[in-house]
Amino acid sequence: MEQHRTRPPQYRPRRDAPLPAQAGRGASVGVQKGAAPVRRPAPLPARGGRRLPNPRLTGLGGGLFCGASMFLLACLDELLFGASPAVYGVLFLPVSVLTALWVRRGDLVSAPVVVPIAFAFGLLPLAGGGGGLSGRLMELVTALATQAGWLYGGTLVAGVISTVRKARQMTRRAAQRRSQAAGTPRGGGPTTPPARSAGQLG
Repeated sequence: MEQHRTRPPQYRPRRDAPLPAQAGRGASVGVQKGAAPVRRPAPLPARGGRRLPNPRLTGLGGGLFCGASMFLLACLDELLFGASPAVYGVLFLPVSVLTALWVRRGDLVSAPVVVPIAFAFGLLPLAGGGGGLSGRLMELVTALATQAGWLYGGTLVAGVISTVRKARQMTRRAAQRRSQAAGTPRGGGPTTPPARSAGQLG
């Protein structure tokens, strides 16, 4: 009798069989690892660099700033320049400009008022008259009379800056009102289409 040779069946994977889930994940991870890294663009630097200080002072805060600044500048003037009125007057102008620029919009009227008061307050260290309080007051009045040009100049600069800022504020508000009026319809509210009658619905 012939003996048939039996071989164990060999299982071969089909070529079109899908890969297991783990193999697919490993392949995708390998592709991701082998791919070139994506470079993101570097953030652009901030334009303008550092901004200058731009505080907003109230009317009282502007008066305190201006008065304290002029008093300290007068003390420095007495120590360094021998109480020179010209140096004090020149330093008064930038302080007036900063006071008018830093006061808030609601207190713009106070800038031309506090500036001359601060000028007179800063003259106290420079008015070194004898004879007690009355002599010092006389020296202060004399210094104000002789330095009237610087006083008027600083007050005028503060008044002009405050007026320009006030005019710009009023122009801006007028432009906002015009834009709001142009955006709203004439009827005062959103227009709705008229309702259709029963005959038009069919």
